[in-house]
Amino acid sequence: MYESRHHPPISQQKFLLRMALHTITAALLLLFSLAIGMLGYLYFEHLSWHSAFLNAAMLLGGMGPVDPPQTDHGKLFAGLYALYAGLVFLVIVGLFLAPVAHRIMHKFHWTQDV
Repeated sequence: MYESRHHPPISQQKFLLRMALHTITAALLLLFSLAIGMLGYLYFEHLSWHSAFLNAAMLLGGMGPVDPPQTDHGKLFAGLYALYAGLVFLVIVGLFLAPVAHRIMHKFHWTQDV
């Protein structure tokens, strides 16, 4: 996906396109994760759509659930979803930082006479 150190850095236009693709990927992952959380809260805790959205969004944002789970299955789901949300947060940060870090490192290591 990225150019090697033997190739010149891509143009700013291509870099912005790469950033846009990474942003779209991150947004899709976030929407998918939000849907999983909402469906889980709807199924296990029988919350309304609004409350399910709020709880899933708060967990994905790292704040924790608003409504504490009442059922055993809901508690198990909330715990597993919280672990998943933590990993999703790290992946999304990585999706945003990877192109920038690659471009910086590429500019440091690339020489025109290679």
